[in-house]
Amino acid sequence: MSIDPTARIHPSAVIEDGAEIGAGVSVGAFTLIGPEVVLATGVDVRSHVVVTGQTEIGDGTVIFPFASIGEVPQDLKFGGEKTRLIVGARNRIREHVTMNTGTAQGGGETVVGDDGLFMAGCHIAHDCRIGNRVIVVNQTAVAGHCQIEDDVIIGGLSGIHQWVRIGQGAIIGALSMVTNDVVPYGLVTGPRAELDGLNLVGLKRRGVDRADIQALRVALLTLKQGEGTFLERARRLGDETDSDYVRRMVDFITGASDRSFLVPK
Repeated sequence: MSIDPTARIHPSAVIEDGAEIGAGVSVGAFTLIGPEVVLATGVDVRSHVVVTGQTEIGDGTVIFPFASIGEVPQDLKFGGEKTRLIVGARNRIREHVTMNTGTAQGGGETVVGDDGLFMAGCHIAHDCRIGNRVIVVNQTAVAGHCQIEDDVIIGGLSGIHQWVRIGQGAIIGALSMVTNDVVPYGLVTGPRAELDGLNLVGLKRRGVDRADIQALRVALLTLKQGEGTFLERARRLGDETDSDYVRRMVDFITGASDRSFLVPK
């Protein structure tokens, strides 16, 4: 066990032998830190939290009461093999959030990026890849093997089906069940989720040039109404566009996936 002398550990907390506790870490009352856990500089683990498994928590991340981080996957194929959870820096992991380690079949790692906000009661399942600045709102479940790219917002009480990819800058409305891939910058709404346009608010907030926004609008219309299959229309867009944002959308569509896409209404 390695505990930096500047760490603040409540007397009722349990730090198991083998854990690594970095400088300036705070561990609250009745919290359990498992023997293979690494807490980096400035991590703040509040009271009544369990951090276990082969889990790394990045600098400055805050974990709120009753979260369970690094427990084994909810997967009947899991046989006790050593797998990992890696959480990046400056995340806010709120009350009752669960994040599981990976599975051997999924590569053995669940990875969460930096600067995310995971609101109360949400779940990040085994083998997910979560990008930077992602917001997952209350009581949302992200199933196994999902890929959530940077700057995505997922509304409350939503469900993301296993193996789904959600592209950069997309937004998922509350109460949505997402069973297919979502293109970058897409806006998804409805209980049986539909692609309802672009995340214009998000694009404008990030200062995206008006010409690129217009190019994305044209691209979405082409994907909806052009000749050929959805994939053929996307490839044709890639040959014709000079917008980096449209090209990113095309690369996402033509990338490897086990699922089809939500298409424009």
